[in-house]
Amino acid sequence: MISVLFLQACRIAPVAFLATGVFVAAPAWAQTAKKGPSVTAGDNGTMPKKDTVVETAPASAEETPIKAEEDKPADGPSTGLSVLDRMGADLPALPAEKPFTGKIDEAFGAFQRGRYLTAMELALPRAQLGDPAAQTLVAEILDRGLGVKRNREQAMFWYEQSANGGDPTGMFKYAILLMERSRSKEDRAKADELMKKSADLGNASAQFNYGQVLVADSPGEKGLAAALPYYEKSAEQGIADAQYAVSQIYLNLKGLPEEKTKRAREWLLRAARAGYDTAQLDLGIWLVNGTGGERDYDAGFKWLKRAADGGNPVAQSKLAQLYIHALGTKPDPIQAAKWFVLARRAGLNDPLLEDFYLGLNDDQQKAAVDAANKYRSGS
Repeated sequence: MISVLFLQACRIAPVAFLATGVFVAAPAWAQTAKKGPSVTAGDNGTMPKKDTVVETAPASAEETPIKAEEDKPADGPSTGLSVLDRMGADLPALPAEKPFTGKIDEAFGAFQRGRYLTAMELALPRAQLGDPAAQTLVAEILDRGLGVKRNREQAMFWYEQSANGGDPTGMFKYAILLMERSRSKEDRAKADELMKKSADLGNASAQFNYGQVLVADSPGEKGLAAALPYYEKSAEQGIADAQYAVSQIYLNLKGLPEEKTKRAREWLLRAARAGYDTAQLDLGIWLVNGTGGERDYDAGFKWLKRAADGGNPVAQSKLAQLYIHALGTKPDPIQAAKWFVLARRAGLNDPLLEDFYLGLNDDQQKAAVDAANKYRSGS
């Protein structure tokens, strides 16, 4: 039987603090316009020409008429009629599309279409006049080097202006850069303050990261309890790391209401579906062991297989055990040995699986190694 793998939400490493560099934030109202450092895209110090993107209109789709029931071949395949069609009911109408009544932001529109130079050309004048959203956009383009030469110093300047202007995304980004580039207590305190402000304003990434800050500052149940509301808000907005953290806290933190503890597996499932391999690993183990709900060997095998296929060595080792004990799958010593070999090559060796492997005959060991080699090569 697979042993329960106890994983705490606080194991997700907090953001590291790297190179030094102190920035003093000026009040947003201190100046009416911020020219900022010059933005360069090449060696000539001028803005490059506007980029061009070829856009093609989507081809119009012609509706294919559905054949009448009597036109279907007697022994042929289904023509694809839906359940409602077969019941003789009309398909429900699609909900009417709500017209957009807000102000169109051409700079962000250009950014979303990959026209980064156009986005910079449109956003920079607004940023210089103190528009926080435009300042964040300029900073993002500079920070990632999208269409222009990457410049972290200029990006940090504009993130600072955006944060001072009250933009939640700018606050979050500036806090991250402060954490990465400075080890001073002042910058760390400033970063934590900005992270909390951004989280309280609804930024999902800031909510998760501020939860991490609380856990790091106060390890144990006290920190987890303080961080849980921020993890929950972030999880509701679709952040997989937060969904995983919520599942672990719901399962392990004492004193929570029963309606929360019952939802632990639900949150783990959401994180697993989002592609988070650690969540897939844990979900597979929970299903096999009956943690947080009923046992389901078949589903547990599928989730462990998915994590193993993604390269998670722990999942590969656990999958080998499932093949040995025929849990959720048929017994298969070759497949069990193959996954053991893959996990061992990744640096994870299990003495019990080692004994199992050494107990195979030469032909079985060779077949397992060949299967592992083919799996690695993708053949």
